[in-house]
Amino acid sequence: MNLLIVNGYDKKGWDKLAKHKLQPICEFYRDQLKLINPKLKTSFIYPSIDLKKEYDDSYFLSFDGVVWTGSSLNIYDNTKEIKNQINLMKKLSKLPIKMFGSCWGMQMFTVCNGGQVTKNIKGREIGIAYNITINQHGSSHPLYSKKPKIFDAFASHVDHITTMPSNSKVLSENHYSIQALSSAKFWGTQYHPEFNFKYTGQIMNARKKILLEENLFSKNQIEGLIKDFKKPKSESYSKSIYDFKLRTLELANWLKWIRQS
Repeated sequence: MNLLIVNGYDKKGWDKLAKHKLQPICEFYRDQLKLINPKLKTSFIYPSIDLKKEYDDSYFLSFDGVVWTGSSLNIYDNTKEIKNQINLMKKLSKLPIKMFGSCWGMQMFTVCNGGQVTKNIKGREIGIAYNITINQHGSSHPLYSKKPKIFDAFASHVDHITTMPSNSKVLSENHYSIQALSSAKFWGTQYHPEFNFKYTGQIMNARKKILLEENLFSKNQIEGLIKDFKKPKSESYSKSIYDFKLRTLELANWLKWIRQS
């Protein structure tokens, strides 16, 4: 199976995380996917960094599927970097190719297909998104095959979907926002099934100043959580987030969907 991974970051946004020695997002996503299927082949593109690079339809159709990573961008800012990704998503949305989008990827799909994304008045959801509940549509959808009906997941976002994209269905949500949706060719989650404790802790450490300014945590809380994420204990977290297979089940189910098509 050959996948294309689209990097959602612009250079400025990624440089802020790179200072904290995070593995490049595309490489990290690839490595998590390869833990599910070691035989996967992947390629990367950077539409908000390589602004002048163009691809024809045949390039995208040479892949079995497309994965869209998270990002620190806010889609309503509509910069040239964001516009380039919007043009790419609109192009991909017209092609017969299956896509998976985490967080920013789902927001990008939403805006490019008639929906709307805004800043959440409830504030930022970062670290763990708790009590995500699968609805009736989600219960019968292959994205959530063998997933617990209520589960926790790693998350890092301040924006959320306020108007659904056309021809799509909500599959899960929690007290904070819509957490998953699907259409005929796209599956997306607002949370990050590809994240693990270490990577999430690194992101929280990189954004510690922002989290303190937003009063999401006290200094002791954030430092304690970052420390705990380095060596998490199974009794401290739900199995849905501690167990690798359960945590990444959405990605495994998406890969299965591609194989069976």
